[in-house]
Amino acid sequence: MDWLVVAVFGGVYIGMALGRWPGLAINRTGIALIGALVLLLSGAVDGDAALASIDFATLSVLLTLMVLSSQYAASGFFDWIGNRITHLDLTPRGLLAGVIAICGGLSAVMTNDVVVWAVTPILIQGVMARRLDPRPYVIAVACAANAGSAATLIGNPQNLMIAEFGQLDFTAFLLACGVPALIGLLIVYGVIGFGPMTRAAFDPVPNGSALDEGTAIILDRLMLIKAVAATLAVIAIFIFVEDRALWSLLIVAVLLLSRRLGTDQVLGRVDWHLLALFCGLFIVTGAMAGDDAIAAFFRDALSGLRIDNPAVLAPLSLVGSNTIGNVPLVMMLLSLGPDWTPELLHGLAVFSTLSGNFLIVGSVANIIAVEQARAAGITIGFGDYARIGIPVTLISLAFAWGWIMLFV
Repeated sequence: MDWLVVAVFGGVYIGMALGRWPGLAINRTGIALIGALVLLLSGAVDGDAALASIDFATLSVLLTLMVLSSQYAASGFFDWIGNRITHLDLTPRGLLAGVIAICGGLSAVMTNDVVVWAVTPILIQGVMARRLDPRPYVIAVACAANAGSAATLIGNPQNLMIAEFGQLDFTAFLLACGVPALIGLLIVYGVIGFGPMTRAAFDPVPNGSALDEGTAIILDRLMLIKAVAATLAVIAIFIFVEDRALWSLLIVAVLLLSRRLGTDQVLGRVDWHLLALFCGLFIVTGAMAGDDAIAAFFRDALSGLRIDNPAVLAPLSLVGSNTIGNVPLVMMLLSLGPDWTPELLHGLAVFSTLSGNFLIVGSVANIIAVEQARAAGITIGFGDYARIGIPVTLISLAFAWGWIMLFV
């Protein structure tokens, strides 16, 4: 057993749980990259093994979805949809339902983080123009994006990883995970719309700032058509093509061919930090899996926990997603866990995604939503989120567990 590998793995995953290393201004991406670099420089992992451990197929598809989301953003679609929903003649609960439906639906075909990043600012403006407290709506954006993203293989990064690992079928995944995702959206609406903590939040805010009702959002229809066509092409690739990564990159190439949208504009919205985080974690977890003694120890431990039982996998996903994060958790379980059947992978995808709604730190989408609100002068505290996130997650996971046990 290589104890340096164990020490680096432990240090990196403690950093994933804390979000930093105490005393240093370093985030999860930096921690993962430093861990990978230590393994490479020490000789614990050679260059060939490091490259072999990186799942370039997952990274390629994730890059494609980021570029696709960039195309939507450049077309003005996110601003348009956010402005449109907040200016409809709806009751506060009707507005909430619209926000949840739109964010959940968009997150099923785009990465949830991008949807939250794009929709939250314009939503806050629109909600405050109606003199409403924006906090329940911001939390709804995050929770709906997480729940909606559970429905498809392309909804979030961990689903992409699981899909590539198990070469899962797009349609079978949708049939298995779509219902828990849909019910999850209904639960988000029920908890936020009728919960005791948020009922008063639908009362008007006396000092809300106004948004000009005549504000025009320019929607580039040709660019939007190109984005929609590319989205349909990505879905078709996942349904009909085996080499998803290579054909997905072809979509990137097509989107880069533009007379109006420069390459820097397209690639400038790509979350390179997330891609770098993936690379670092792939190398660190690959080193663990490559050491026979370490891998055997972890597999025996996980087998002892019976994580092949959904009743165990669900709470494990809940704890792991809200400590080390759902992406690091999934990466570790796929590398060091038991033999994964398609049915068990479907459960892992649903459980790890829905668990992200539990606390602010449960998913990147939650953090983005809270930070976007803070930038607009809206404070959403740990308790504010938890009072909604905890019941949403526990009820959603209970239903998802029953669905997986009975029908998957």
